[in-house]
Amino acid sequence: MVLSFLSQWGCSEYNRIMKSPNPELKYKKAIEYYEDEEYLKSLPLFVELLPLYKGTEKGQKIYYYFAYNNYKLGNLITAAYHFRKYASTFSMSDQAQDAMFMSAYCNYLDSPNSSLDQTPSLLALEEFQLFVNTYPESNLVDSANTIVDRLNQKIENKSFENSRQYFTIRKFKSAIVAMENFLVDYPASRYKEEAKIIVLKSYYELATNSIFEKKKERYDKGIEAYYDFIDNFAGSVKINEAEVIYAKLVKEREEFLSENPDQNEL
Repeated sequence: MVLSFLSQWGCSEYNRIMKSPNPELKYKKAIEYYEDEEYLKSLPLFVELLPLYKGTEKGQKIYYYFAYNNYKLGNLITAAYHFRKYASTFSMSDQAQDAMFMSAYCNYLDSPNSSLDQTPSLLALEEFQLFVNTYPESNLVDSANTIVDRLNQKIENKSFENSRQYFTIRKFKSAIVAMENFLVDYPASRYKEEAKIIVLKSYYELATNSIFEKKKERYDKGIEAYYDFIDNFAGSVKINEAEVIYAKLVKEREEFLSENPDQNEL
């Protein structure tokens, strides 16, 4: 009974504040609700107050609270937009640095796992880079760089999975191009070994199923891919697999040339 009364009283107080014509009361209560983590109550008040105090110092403060209120409620895209706008509009503010960081951070939190579209990750990377360039002495730079490393790894994972998909669906020519481009973009990738063995496998499959005119060239490319692999990963656990493919390439190439001796001149 007591809890019910208190709940009704609380609701009636909030309704009274919402209906009040006094913006100063609403401003005071909005901040109180926010600081008490009653974000669903504070947000409507901030929304109402924004146009009333636009262009004033208090309006700037309200806008900062408003951006954070959205962040606290998990409205990450909305929060990122308003943090970004705050940092741009109030670039001389003491809170501009934090707002710029938070815009990037919200996009980072909105970034999905590596199997999904990485547009939010790319946006977060761009914004963190802008933050580091704008505030190189900030105590938030280390945090920004740590998150950048995580985002780069996620984007690298996505790029590798996209490239590997061509091999999975047996589009071997596309797999070779995609993996070679991946290795150009990520020369020190942890996927380098797997990328190179996929290139080797793809050349073998491509040569085996190739039209006559391209067989010798693709056998040769496959053999080159084998030597490239062992030059980089002589101690690899995949070396036996690579040697089996190499042996097949050499054997089938010799058989092809013995049946078509004119191809030796090419």
